[in-house]
Amino acid sequence: MTEHFAPDVLTPVFGATGPFAERRQRAAAAAAELDMPSAETEEWRYSPIGDLDVDAYRPQLHQAIGTAPASPLDFDDAVATIVIINGRVNEVSVDPGWSAKGLSVAVLDGERREPTASDTKLDALHLAFAHQALRITVPDGLYVDGPIVVRNHHLGDGMAAFPHIVVTVGDSASVSIVEHQTSGDGPGLAIAWSEIEVGNASIVEYAVVQDLGDQLWQSQRMMTTVGEQATSRAAIAAFGGAYTRVRTDTDLIGRGAHGDLAAVYYADGDQTLDFRTFQHHRAPNTSSDLLFKGASDDTASSIYTGLIHIHEEGAGSNAHQTNRNIKLSDNAWAWSVPNLEIENNDVRCSHASTVSPIDEDQLFYLHARGVKPGAADRLVVAGFFEEVMGRFRSEAVTAEVHRLIGEKLDARDAEHTRADAGASPA
Repeated sequence: MTEHFAPDVLTPVFGATGPFAERRQRAAAAAAELDMPSAETEEWRYSPIGDLDVDAYRPQLHQAIGTAPASPLDFDDAVATIVIINGRVNEVSVDPGWSAKGLSVAVLDGERREPTASDTKLDALHLAFAHQALRITVPDGLYVDGPIVVRNHHLGDGMAAFPHIVVTVGDSASVSIVEHQTSGDGPGLAIAWSEIEVGNASIVEYAVVQDLGDQLWQSQRMMTTVGEQATSRAAIAAFGGAYTRVRTDTDLIGRGAHGDLAAVYYADGDQTLDFRTFQHHRAPNTSSDLLFKGASDDTASSIYTGLIHIHEEGAGSNAHQTNRNIKLSDNAWAWSVPNLEIENNDVRCSHASTVSPIDEDQLFYLHARGVKPGAADRLVVAGFFEEVMGRFRSEAVTAEVHRLIGEKLDARDAEHTRADAGASPA
């Protein structure tokens, strides 16, 4: 580890004393001692994590200089908008009417937990160098009827950023959050955390639209706890980045808790999109349903590893996990590894995964009805993703996801056109 991430870098920015400063120091010391994750371990198997050189980046300790681009995601009914640049909160706008009802959007400086033995080097770096936490708080009984929009932008300026979002929702409440992740074209590293607490009998919807530049590396953790008779709905659309990894931990801790997880992803070029999911059923009569669908093209890769864990206290749990992948190129790869761990025999569980090229029967059907090959491919891929689209539950988000899939397919068509032109006789 270079001097960029040494513990003494923290002192001029955060001071040397106080509980949070001391925790930062301990986390930075732990990061210095820990090795980088390795693809030789089960947790990072198949990933290119060995290619990540953390020392090539510098931590963003001061306010970033730059602006986020205009977002194609437009919400007329947004109740709050937050802009984060390189992990630092640059703008907060909350509708005064909702503030009066108790909705709170605050920036916390310094608050963080102690590093633990299970943390990786990336976790320890986040605990040490995340400058702020954005905290969204919804009080008991408040049903927020418009989205909270978080625009999370990395400048692509060679910096390491550590965005941290905390969502706390009281009992019998409801909120919808949309996080739009973007970046510039240059290199960068983002180690991001989201912590979501869903109170009893509450509903939280959290959608992530990831459209990062092709030189950005990102490791993201989404940690959700769900209370009694509460519902968490998480939906992820992932399209960008050189290597992006999303780990989701859904802890169903209250009787009757429910967790929905959905993802749409499309990797092309030499991208790798990596997902690791945990569905923990820690209370009776809990349920979860996961549906991830992805496509990989060119020499790109996608990785899915998931675990349904029914704990001893999880009698009556009902859990499902499905991952399906299309390979659009002979040189593309997709790994899919679902797992079950069951400690109670009064449960219903299922898991399924597929990796396959485009169905030849579907293509033949379309070709026989006069649909040209390129258009047929587009129809099949669009139809493949449509099952997941309804889980985004927002017309604006669904429209943007459709647009991003269309961009990927346009690039695919353009590449095939160039290849066909190169093969044509002069």
